[in-house]
Amino acid sequence: MHYYIITGASRGLGKALAEGLLRQPGTSVLGVSRHATIEHERYQHQPLDLSDMLAVQNNLFKVFLARPDAASITLINNAGVLGEIGYVGALPNEHFEFVFDVNVIAPAMLMNTFLSAYGSQSGIPRTILNISSGAAQRPIDGWAAYCASKAALDALSATAQKEQEVRGSGIRIRSLAPGVLDTGMQEHIRSANPEDFSDAERFANLKQEGHLVEPDQAAERIISWLQKSAADNEQVVLRITDIA
Repeated sequence: MHYYIITGASRGLGKALAEGLLRQPGTSVLGVSRHATIEHERYQHQPLDLSDMLAVQNNLFKVFLARPDAASITLINNAGVLGEIGYVGALPNEHFEFVFDVNVIAPAMLMNTFLSAYGSQSGIPRTILNISSGAAQRPIDGWAAYCASKAALDALSATAQKEQEVRGSGIRIRSLAPGVLDTGMQEHIRSANPEDFSDAERFANLKQEGHLVEPDQAAERIISWLQKSAADNEQVVLRITDIA
């Protein structure tokens, strides 16, 4: 059985990835999110709020079960939040804690536990895919916490991959920006006050001009790439345009 653990599997890209994988025989998906929106005989749901650090810590053992029959094991840290849109200095301090908890701390804890649970299970492909953003590579006003948290996720991925290479574990860790998708996050962005976000009009035009990518399309491409062996000299931090 090919096992996939996907956070944020109740909607958007996470749901599209889960549903795409479940269409393939021999796959099992464990979705980690607050609500279950998928019903399938090979789908399991672990209810969890990834902004609640105590709950994450106390429930990790339910996520990373022993899987001695695994043909492969993959963790996809897909869940992420933009948080409030506004300039630094005009936001409540709790905003930064919330965004970093969901976008960095929870994925780090999940990665750490995955590597502890399956690091010695050699002989099968083991992969961690962190869903990042192009915002990790450039400053976007009004998105400081999001940009910084995704940049931190990229750095965490690169460092963890280097550690696995030093150990010779064969574990593959990647951080992937999936492009601009037509999800609830984009709806939130389009509702922003232009005074808090100078790119508001440009993002609104992306929807009007049909430039947003459907989650199903991105999911299909990601799944196809994930199930291939890593290309020679494949980078750890990638954009969806980098993958075949």
